[in-house]
Amino acid sequence: MAYVRKRVLFSGYVQGVGFRYFAKMHAQRFNVTGFVENLYDGSVLMEVEGKDYVVDAYLKTLKKGNHYIDVERMDVENIPLKEDRSFRIKDYY
Repeated sequence: MAYVRKRVLFSGYVQGVGFRYFAKMHAQRFNVTGFVENLYDGSVLMEVEGKDYVVDAYLKTLKKGNHYIDVERMDVENIPLKEDRSFRIKDYY
């Protein structure tokens, strides 16, 4: 059971629809850490850390979204661990 940290760029209908709060709610449910933030180009950036299989399940849940969220694309890359203590929503302004 390995721990991983992934940087994920979400695009689609992901701003103004509660995506960051959806991500935080499910981060608590899946017990993962990191952050999520809106970017100026309309995409959403996330870094998420946890057990590899848990992070994968978490990202599948986010990809499904809900009736407001429409994730068209997820660009995922592995990055070094940071050992965050929580999952937070970052503001860009």
